[in-house]
Amino acid sequence: MGPEEFSMESLHYFLGFLLLAARTQLDAAKRFHDVLGNERPPPYTREHNQLNGWSSDENDWNEKLYPVWKRGDMRWKNAWKGGHVQAVLTSDSPALVGSNITFVVNLVFPRCQKEDADGNIVYEKNCRNETGLSADPYVYNWTAWSEDSDWENGTGQSRHNIFPDGKPFPHHPGWRRWNFVYVFHTLGQYFQKLGGCSVRVFMNTANVTLGPQLMEVFVYRRHRLDYVPIAQVKDVYVVTDQIPVFVTMSQKNDRNSSDETFLKDLPISFDVLIHDPSHFLNYSTINYKWSFGDNTGLFVSMNNTVNHTYVLNGTFSLNLTVKAAAPGPCPPPPPRPPKPTPSLATTLKSYDSNTPGPAGDNPLELSKIPDENCQVNRYGHFHATITIVEGILEVSIIKMTDILMWVPRPDNSLIDFVVTCQGSLPTEVCTVISDPTCEVAQNTVCDAVDVDETCLLTVRRAFSGSGTYCVNLTLADDTSLALTSTLISVPGGDPASPLRMANSALISVGCLAIFVTVISLLVYKKHKEYKPIENSPGNVVRSKGLSVFLNRAKAVFFRGNQEKDPLLKNQEFKGVS
Repeated sequence: MGPEEFSMESLHYFLGFLLLAARTQLDAAKRFHDVLGNERPPPYTREHNQLNGWSSDENDWNEKLYPVWKRGDMRWKNAWKGGHVQAVLTSDSPALVGSNITFVVNLVFPRCQKEDADGNIVYEKNCRNETGLSADPYVYNWTAWSEDSDWENGTGQSRHNIFPDGKPFPHHPGWRRWNFVYVFHTLGQYFQKLGGCSVRVFMNTANVTLGPQLMEVFVYRRHRLDYVPIAQVKDVYVVTDQIPVFVTMSQKNDRNSSDETFLKDLPISFDVLIHDPSHFLNYSTINYKWSFGDNTGLFVSMNNTVNHTYVLNGTFSLNLTVKAAAPGPCPPPPPRPPKPTPSLATTLKSYDSNTPGPAGDNPLELSKIPDENCQVNRYGHFHATITIVEGILEVSIIKMTDILMWVPRPDNSLIDFVVTCQGSLPTEVCTVISDPTCEVAQNTVCDAVDVDETCLLTVRRAFSGSGTYCVNLTLADDTSLALTSTLISVPGGDPASPLRMANSALISVGCLAIFVTVISLLVYKKHKEYKPIENSPGNVVRSKGLSVFLNRAKAVFFRGNQEKDPLLKNQEFKGVS
C-alpha cells in the first residue's frame, strides 16, 4: 500500500469517526419532547397549529443545568426542604376558539412555609410543623445566594440565568425575586416562564385543535447556580367552536330553584351567562332566540335576561340558541380572472402618456390595502326540561288583634295575625320577629298548619315588652314559599297603664264576682280566644328539614325584591283603648 493510499484510507477513517461522534452527541442531546412527556400530537398538528409565542419541543434541553428525574427517582425526596411541594394547575376552560385561555399555577408549600416579599421561602411565625419550631427563619434564602454567587457578573448571568433552551431570563422589574422556572407544554410546543410561587400564562386558541387537550407544567427551583425539579402537574382544557352558555333560572316564591320545578302564574327570570373570561365577544352582536315549549312561539331578544310566565301545569322543554358574530379567519380571496392582454396600440398609448394602469395592477397599491377584520357566526345552545306546578302566589296580613289576658303580664303581649293567601294551600307557617330595622332576628317560630280552601288562618305570637317590631310571616308548602312583612307597635306593659289598671280592678274586687263573670263572658264573646296550633297525627311539624328551611327563609326575608308589601305601615297596631 502506497503512501497516498494509506493517507486516503486514514482520512476516510477519520471522517467516519467524526460523523459517528457527531451522531452520538446528537442522539445523546435531550430535547424538550424527551423531557416533557411521551404523548406527542400527530405530525400535521405539530406542523400547522403554531401557538403565538410558543416554541417547538424539537429544541434542545439543557439537562446539565436542568436535570431530568424520572418518577420514583430517589432524588425527589430531597428536592425540597421539609417535605414536598404540590403544584396546582387551573384554567378558565372551556374557551371559544380564537379567544385567550388563562392557565394559573399555584405552589403549595409544606406546612408552616410561605413566600415572603423578597421571593425567599420562610417559616411562618409561631407555626409548629412535624419538627417543631425552626430556629432558622429561612427555608431558602435566595437573596443571600445571589449575593454570594456571580449573579451580577455578565459571564455568570449568561451561564446560569437562562431557561432550559438557553434563552436568557427576561429582566422585568423585580425579576431577581423570582426563583422558580415554569415550563408549560402542550400540542408539541412549550412556553417557559420565570416567576414566584404563582404564575399566570395566557394562550391564544386560534390555532388549537378543537376538543380536549392536555397541558403539562414542570417546575424547577433555584439551587444557587443550578436548578432542581420540585413538581409536575397536568390538566385537561377544552377548546370549542360552540359558545359556552349557562342559564340561571329564578322565581319569586319558588322554594328550591335548583330542582327545575317552578310555579304557575308567576314570572320566571332566565338569565343567560356566556363564559367569555377573555372578553373575546365584547364587540360582537349577540342574539338570543328562546323557545319555552308552551306553544307561545319563538322569542328573539338582544337582552341576556328575559321573563316568562307559564299558565298551565306540566312539563315543558326549554331551548335557547345564542348567535354571535365573532372574530374569525378570513376566507381565502377568490381567484382573479386572467387579465386580457392589451393591444400594442394601448400599450404604446399608456407609455406615451405616462399614466398608471388599471387600479390593482400596481404592486405598491396592493400593499397599501389594510388587512380586513373578518367575522364568523358562532352559536351556543342550552336545553332544559322544567316542571310547572301549583304554588302559593301571595300572602297578606288582613287583621291584627291584641289579646286581653286575665292575669296582667307586664313583660309579655299576645297578638293575633289574621292571614290570607292565594294559590295552593300552605302546610307550614313561620314567623320571624326582628328589631324595627328588620335586620336583627329576635325570635323564630314555625308550625304546621291545615287550612281549608279559603286559605284563612290566625297566627298568635308573643312579644316580650313594648316597642316596635318587624314581623316577617311566611307560608310554605313543598314547592313554594311566600312571605309578607309588617311593622307592629306593641303597647306599654306598665301596670299603671289604663289597660292594665282595668284588668287589675276587675280581678281584685271579690264582691263583684258575678259581675266579673258576666263581663268575662262578654269579653270572651268579643275576643274569641285563639287556640294555638297543636301537633295532631295529621299535622306533624317537619323538624327534619326545619333548619334548612329557616336558612332559606331568612335569605328570602331580607331580600326586598322578594316582598310584595315589605312594610304594611297602614296596618300598624295602636293598641286597644
